Amino acid sequence: MKLVPLADRVVVKMVEVEETTKSGIILTAGAKEKPTVAEVVAVGPGGLVDGKEVVMTLKVGDKCILSKYAGTEVKIEGEEYTIIKQGDVLATVE
Repeated sequence: MKLVPLADRVVVKMVEVEETTKSGIILTAGAKEKPTVAEVVAVGPGGLVDGKEVVMTLKVGDKCILSKYAGTEVKIEGEEYTIIKQGDVLATVE
């Protein structure tokens, strides 16, 4: 099964981010708040949304930072994804 986003929607997969504290303890994503870094896995076509032209600037493979509670979480074939509007992306990570 394949997720194909519509209009200005983007499908992302959250990235596990490990962080080491100053004392050397490694914190996994489960020990911290919800991660907000994600990788883009599918991008909608853009077009007219609410009467305004939306040009999609994200592309598959981009890493981005999301609004904390943005999107709808879905589980497809055992994998967890989040479907968001492109406007919920705060920045890309290069």
